[in-house]
Amino acid sequence: MVHLRATGKVLRSLTLSAPSDVPSDTALGDWYATRVVVSRIPILLLISSRSLLPILLRARDVRSLPDHIPEIVRARLNRLGIPASIVDAEVCAMNPVHVSKTADRSVLGVLVDFGKLLYHILPDPWNEGDFIDIEARLAETPCFASRPYSETIFPDRDTPLMLRERWGSASA
Repeated sequence: MVHLRATGKVLRSLTLSAPSDVPSDTALGDWYATRVVVSRIPILLLISSRSLLPILLRARDVRSLPDHIPEIVRARLNRLGIPASIVDAEVCAMNPVHVSKTADRSVLGVLVDFGKLLYHILPDPWNEGDFIDIEARLAETPCFASRPYSETIFPDRDTPLMLRERWGSASA
């Protein structure tokens, strides 16, 4: 089970699930989603609550996002080079998807910061093909950098570590 925690902009298109205080069963935790408009085109920005791994996609058919989030995460983890057996375990743990309100202000702050960065790092004009490079650049960004180095999160570095810690090494 995983929570898709959406900002108000995204919640307008989704239906909240029954309230649940049960944490997500996944290594990467809840997924936060917001809507950002760049060059008059809406984009969905998603990040993992634990590793802060970003995902970008066009804001089309937002109502079906809960149905597609496991496969969206699968594609992102594949692009990161995570072994298939670990990706399968993470995606399997994402069922069912519960739509919830945001709950962690520090994760929400990173989501807002990444959204602001998009205006500066997306080329002008941009297309969906640019998203892969932009996701990679955002994933290199140190998060919570004002904390001690051991608490600083680098999404591209910490995501594989969290997945291996939870699901073990890829032996399949």
